[in-house]
Amino acid sequence: MTTSKISASEYLDKKYGKLSLGDFIKSLRESDEISQVDFAAKLKISRANLCDIEKNRKLVSPERAARFAFILKFPEKFFIKLALEDILRQSNLKYQVELKAS
Repeated sequence: MTTSKISASEYLDKKYGKLSLGDFIKSLRESDEISQVDFAAKLKISRANLCDIEKNRKLVSPERAARFAFILKFPEKFFIKLALEDILRQSNLKYQVELKAS
């Protein structure tokens, strides 16, 4: 029997589909049991804007993704990667993003 190694993110992508920044932000908020109103205030955006982001109706720019990462104390690179992949996916471009600091 042969087995192939895949990363955790590849496994999750295959099982649940691609993770969007909106999905990730929503899961963070819900796991901490924070209302949209309170979480939006923490991110310094409106509740309606947060709702649109969580439902993937509104994309987040890389700059805003970096700001959210800073506020939420997550790696900037991860949030930017998700934001860029969301933009590519919306354009029907099938690419993965790999970031390197310059």
